Amino acid sequence: MKNLEHHLLGKHPRIGFAEGANPDVIRAAIRHVENGFILPVLIGHKKEILRHAKELGADISGVEIADMESFANKAEMVSRMLMIRRGDWTREACEDKLKDINYFSTMYLELGYIDGLIGGVIATTAETMRPALQLIRTAENERTVSSCVLLERDNIHYIMGDCTLNVDPSVQELVEITLQCARTARQFGIEPKVGILSYSSFGSGSGASVDKVRVVAEHLKRMPLDFAVDGEIQVDAAISPIVAKVKAPHSAIAGEMNTLIFPNIDAGNIGYKIAVELGGFTMFGPILQGLRKPVNILTRRASVDTIYSIGIITGVQAVENRS
Repeated sequence: MKNLEHHLLGKHPRIGFAEGANPDVIRAAIRHVENGFILPVLIGHKKEILRHAKELGADISGVEIADMESFANKAEMVSRMLMIRRGDWTREACEDKLKDINYFSTMYLELGYIDGLIGGVIATTAETMRPALQLIRTAENERTVSSCVLLERDNIHYIMGDCTLNVDPSVQELVEITLQCARTARQFGIEPKVGILSYSSFGSGSGASVDKVRVVAEHLKRMPLDFAVDGEIQVDAAISPIVAKVKAPHSAIAGEMNTLIFPNIDAGNIGYKIAVELGGFTMFGPILQGLRKPVNILTRRASVDTIYSIGIITGVQAVENRS
């Protein structure tokens, strides 16, 4: 995480926290103010935020608050929502949606008051994702919104995707997920060496899933990429040089792959959790990819440390968006 903090030196992106009254979000925001890498903005009802801060005995005088009640430019929000959702939503529907903190926060991001947004400590993933998909939408030339996780142990880092969002991605979706994960890896200072994972290594197994992954790998190899990719490959051959010599002797990057693409959400979700629980890795994420502006989702049991870390990650994404 320190290398990501270093990436933010002097940049100070404004990152909004949609559940600004949550005690752990308040604690994380205070830490951000103290460390100075991002400028946290607590979004919600100011009275409620101040009340919770007082109960915590926390000084939040240095933390910016975006108060839903006193916000002066709701008419601008409504106009923009009507333009984005033209023909789908009425003015009354937009005004009603802006009473929901997730829609208000998303429009706060859309209008440029903040550079990135984080939610999900209280709201469900669906409640946080829905406004982003409806209003932020995908970036130019992107059709898929995906997720990845960053795993860290000492100086070892892996990007894994998609572990939490796309249940059974198609060939084209897996290609897009791969490209997105490679970009994310680079944003975080990891030179991507990408493995398209399977229970087969270069024809050792067969089945519909193997066929799908093989087509993905073949498609990627025909593209003018600026990173290395190989597959289909088993995870042990992807990350172990010893196993790679036996199972993938002709691959230039087998045994040292650091960006791992799973065939479906079952494999991805199980895989990263095994790495955390048995391998001693710390997981950061899920990190959303493919949106026009950075939006990330926390789990409802996220710790202060996790909330802080996702703030840094979202800050890095926001800075990359500027360039």
